[in-house]
Amino acid sequence: MKILITGGAGFIASQIADAFIADGHKVFILDNLSTGFEINVNPKAVFIKADIGDKSLSSLFEKEKFDVVNHHAAQMDVRRSVADPAFDATTNILGTINLLQNCVRTGVKKFMFASTGGAVYGEQNYFPADENHPVAPLSPYGISKLAVEKYLFFYRAQYNLNYTVLRYANIYGPRQNPFGEAGVVAIFSTKLLKGDQPVINGTGLQTRDYVFVGDVVKANITTINDKASDIYNIGTGIETDVNELFHALNKLTGKGMVEKHGPPAAGEQMRSVITSDKIFNKFNWRPNTKLEVGLKHTVDFFKERMESK
Repeated sequence: MKILITGGAGFIASQIADAFIADGHKVFILDNLSTGFEINVNPKAVFIKADIGDKSLSSLFEKEKFDVVNHHAAQMDVRRSVADPAFDATTNILGTINLLQNCVRTGVKKFMFASTGGAVYGEQNYFPADENHPVAPLSPYGISKLAVEKYLFFYRAQYNLNYTVLRYANIYGPRQNPFGEAGVVAIFSTKLLKGDQPVINGTGLQTRDYVFVGDVVKANITTINDKASDIYNIGTGIETDVNELFHALNKLTGKGMVEKHGPPAAGEQMRSVITSDKIFNKFNWRPNTKLEVGLKHTVDFFKERMESK
């Protein structure tokens, strides 16, 4: 198939691109490189440096006639979305609508969307959350992701565009950007390897569901041919607090740093964990990378990158 991957120079989507190429698909990568890195782009992919909101994309869609769009490009910083909701909506909602209009116009068969399993559910009523949990996003980022899910329902009903929504838990692993606000595993790993002191927000008892990027890649491969137009959680169902994460990474890096806490981050969720039973029951997909194994892969990646510089 001919697949367009947006955000394909980024942490997650670049590894999805690698897997699709390995499976024999023709892959095009669209990225404006605002947070992605060209070094992540597979040399066998066709790379287009552009923004998802660009009106010029119409000619690209017209020329290539993609079978599938795998949409990962996004404004993904929750704090920035709070500070600048208009920017978040422009990128995440209007940018996606631009893609969807081009999909409908040029006969794209399937649209795969990277949503969020934490920010969409908000403060949870029960743990772990399944796909039927009430959606109550507490940030413009979560609202924009949920809005796109609703638009996909509309495009399916109006234009028969098949879609798959994957609601990701907290993804970590090699290639994660350690310089943003998101991605505590990458941030802590690089700080510890450099001998810098990581600072834990608040008590460090806030929990997240950490899923390894390799398992997320497999979820994308698994659902590419799904005809159901459905939503699936992609998580482990296991809660890990930030203190536990710090101590695991501290041990892996061998730095022996002390646990240091700073002020809590405003508006940060205290608990977030999701169950992926639905996709398991339908496709037999489960995350099979244990946290300690995934963390070691991640630390080794950053260590090797630092040593090669």
